[in-house]
Amino acid sequence: MLDLEALKNELNPQQYRAVTTTEGAILIIAGAGSGKTRVITFRIAHMLDKGIPQSSILALTFTNKAAKEMADRIKTLTEKKLQNLTVSTFHAFGVKILRQDIDKLGWRENFSIYDETDRVALIKECGRELKFSPEAMDIYTIGNLISNIKTGRKNWETANDMYKPLYELYQEGLKLYNAVDFDDLIVLPIKLFKEYPEVLARYRERYKYIMVDEFQDTSHQQYEMMHLLADKNVAVVGDDDQSIYSWRGADYQNIVNFEKDFDVTEIRLEQNYRSTGTILEAANGVIAHNTNRKDKKLWSGKGVGKPIELFMPQNETDEADFIAESILGIAVEEKRKYDDFGVLMRANTQSRYIEEAFLHNNIPYTMSGGTSFFERKEIKDVISYLRVISNHDDDINLLRIINTPRRGIGRAAIQLMNEAAELNGCTLWNAIDYLIHAEASTASDTLKEDLQNFVDIIEENRQKLLSGRGLANKVRQFVDDIDYKSYLISEYPKSEKAVSYKLKNIEEFTQFIDTWENDPDNNNPNLYNYLNRITLASHDNGDDEANKGKVNLMTIHASKGLEFPVVFIAGVEEGLIPHARSVEENNGDVEEERRLFYVAITRAREKLVMTSCQKRKRRQFRTDDTGSGSPFDYTEVTPSRFLDEIPANLVEYHEPKQITEEETGAMFSDFLGQLKAKM
Repeated sequence: MLDLEALKNELNPQQYRAVTTTEGAILIIAGAGSGKTRVITFRIAHMLDKGIPQSSILALTFTNKAAKEMADRIKTLTEKKLQNLTVSTFHAFGVKILRQDIDKLGWRENFSIYDETDRVALIKECGRELKFSPEAMDIYTIGNLISNIKTGRKNWETANDMYKPLYELYQEGLKLYNAVDFDDLIVLPIKLFKEYPEVLARYRERYKYIMVDEFQDTSHQQYEMMHLLADKNVAVVGDDDQSIYSWRGADYQNIVNFEKDFDVTEIRLEQNYRSTGTILEAANGVIAHNTNRKDKKLWSGKGVGKPIELFMPQNETDEADFIAESILGIAVEEKRKYDDFGVLMRANTQSRYIEEAFLHNNIPYTMSGGTSFFERKEIKDVISYLRVISNHDDDINLLRIINTPRRGIGRAAIQLMNEAAELNGCTLWNAIDYLIHAEASTASDTLKEDLQNFVDIIEENRQKLLSGRGLANKVRQFVDDIDYKSYLISEYPKSEKAVSYKLKNIEEFTQFIDTWENDPDNNNPNLYNYLNRITLASHDNGDDEANKGKVNLMTIHASKGLEFPVVFIAGVEEGLIPHARSVEENNGDVEEERRLFYVAITRAREKLVMTSCQKRKRRQFRTDDTGSGSPFDYTEVTPSRFLDEIPANLVEYHEPKQITEEETGAMFSDFLGQLKAKM
């Protein structure tokens, strides 16, 4: 039983009101760090305690992780199994509806849900059938158009109607294959509800109480689904200031629509339990410049706290060094663990220099919300070659590059290699030797020649790369020798920009090697040591448990819902925050970019440090006649306009804290000790 008097002691007055107001339409405006999840879970527990049946409650959110966390917390509070309580993502709930009634729309109940790979294959098949030219088959553009038309974000009057036959054939194909795509998981239940009132009546009869989390992130279709289902008892929880997903269909104006469509009681949660007063005052100062928002002001009972610190490095290399050195300094001075730090960036492209600085300083990190620089395909390909050159028996990396670039060693050849390795109890490298030379080999003469060419490439470069200095230039030459550029051109025949971008990444990778091997403190700059150095970067970061003790490097979008004692926001500059492309696409409107910056600021609990470079490299790439390339010169950049919106008295300039090599070594040893303890 949830004691109401005890609840009053655990919740502030606004939270208590949100928890105990269970009837009618409720709009809970939950500011950043205001205990939103706590309110939702206590509210559902209170409803169950009042005698409302589990089966009458539907709670909708956006991620499986959020749904599981919510369900687990409710079960802990109530100490019940709650098998009839529905806590689900919108899309999972859509699947549940379709499994019961999709036959009414002409599908069989055992329908498939197409993932992105299946969807792309069907689009290509439809394009071939309609004899579209290769130039017209921009799969990304067509995929977006199909999604926009299907969900009503666009119509054929405003869209390129040359693709209308392809759209219609795609829709027919889905039905033919008894499949639905991701958009259909919302669109088709709405169609069912509208065309078959008895289906809608059944769900309305069951779900008398509906809750929607992260309401500002709902799309028009998700709002319509909720509106059709809801009778009168519906509570939505959200914050218009944290609406940052318009590019995937989210519309914070649904808060306005909710107020129009229902007789709403509004409850505002403005007490922040996360951040210091200084951080909240900065966030309030920034977001107050948006016009389309609910007027609210976060406040904290945690005291004023430390000033926000701003550093203006020369360029992204200095910026990355500053962040790494500051983390080391703060960690030693304030006795913090690495996972107390969050490093946020607007664009995934910013990660490369920060990752390199972390490697240089032996700082373990985990990357989320984008692809780590060292996990990008072109970089992994080069690293895999270097690993096989240094260790022939590395089967995983050998399989990665044996047919990259393509050299006629396909699936059948790899199957032969696996069989030979199993037969002889040896590595794949030795199996290749067996297939080339053994009398009992079943390999064709053509395959033997292809395998020998691969072996020659590895062996010829082994001596070069493992001896002497100039490793970076040797790697550049190796990339030219295997003609990786031609491979990229064959992979991206319609995108010169993609080829140039990936070549630039490889060039920057070799520049990192160059900087590392010319470091005066590097006594032994050989290939083995460099590969050992980047092992942490290429380690799988998917396991939450394994990520303990690592700095959190992520995009601002990926940081939503998270918090860290110390936060760095990198690249607070015009062109990044606000992002130039977003400003251009929104006709100069920067309100969503300002909301994104607001989200970044409010991730910090105790300390916030921001960087704004004076110069930054352009993303373009130039090549000379030999095919090699180098980045363009640095260009001047200016600090973000949003920095002027933070009250000046809250900000001070900051220099990195200096720590000794002994302190750095001790911290890294501690991390390695933690790592070994888990093994």
